[in-house]
Amino acid sequence: MESTLQKPAVRGFLALLCCALWGSAFPCVKTGYEWLHIETTGSQILFAGYRFFLAGVLTFSMGCIMERRFLLMKKSSVPYVLRQGLTQTTLQYVFFYIGMAYTTGTKGSVINAANAFVSILAAPLLIKGEKLTWKQGMGCIIGFLGVIIINMEPGAWGNGFSFKGEGMVLICTIIYGISTVIMKKISHMESAMTITAYQLLFGGFIIMAAGFVAGGHIEGFDGKSTALLIYMAMLSAVAFSVWTILLKYNTVGKVAIFGFSIPIFGVFLSAVILGEEIVSLKNLAALVCVSIGILIVNGMAQFNNKEKEQVS
Repeated sequence: MESTLQKPAVRGFLALLCCALWGSAFPCVKTGYEWLHIETTGSQILFAGYRFFLAGVLTFSMGCIMERRFLLMKKSSVPYVLRQGLTQTTLQYVFFYIGMAYTTGTKGSVINAANAFVSILAAPLLIKGEKLTWKQGMGCIIGFLGVIIINMEPGAWGNGFSFKGEGMVLICTIIYGISTVIMKKISHMESAMTITAYQLLFGGFIIMAAGFVAGGHIEGFDGKSTALLIYMAMLSAVAFSVWTILLKYNTVGKVAIFGFSIPIFGVFLSAVILGEEIVSLKNLAALVCVSIGILIVNGMAQFNNKEKEQVS
């Protein structure tokens, strides 16, 4: 399994699947806000808590079935996994859900895509054996150029930078980038399903508690809004589980770089779900840049059989 997950084609397909799922969350969150009439900050946080706690329940159930055992953590792993839940789920998504209420989707997508930079830059500082190569640097530059291009629109940048909007999304981005590296460091402690299940359960529970304390209240669930919430929970369960497995058997840089595709998927799926117009030369140019960036970082690896990676 380890050698299979290190193949560029397999790694790329699974990483892009995760990013497609995460990209679909942007229009889903907006749709959920509309269907459930969610307007206050407390209700937005509570909605996030419902999603991620349910994702933890689904991941725990899937893990028990797949591993044919009741998922339990070793006592020594508990503080590390709970810390991961606090950073990767609680802190990241509290800042994200608040920030997105006070900024545009365009600006949020651009800022959020920078998490790949944070991960690649943080990895050499936090993990022994991780190095920043010129290929990764060039791939980041070209990939981020694609993210900039797809978000170039007259007047798209609005009235500037605010801490409550763009600042919150930026903090979320930094937290996510660093939490990706930390996940790599603890991925050997437990199975991917165990780590993902408990960090989602703990992180989601804390978000729900914060939402209730902030006066959050959600009512009016019907068939379609319930189905939407289940889908959002499922996408988080699948994406976080697969992403954790990829980080266990690959260097951070070769996985995190695919984060550039999240806003691309977000824009495309927003067109499908929300009916937004996306067919333009600008969008095609962005897709080409992102694809080239990914290929620069990952495509040449299959021809370099002598390369030895230190995988913890």
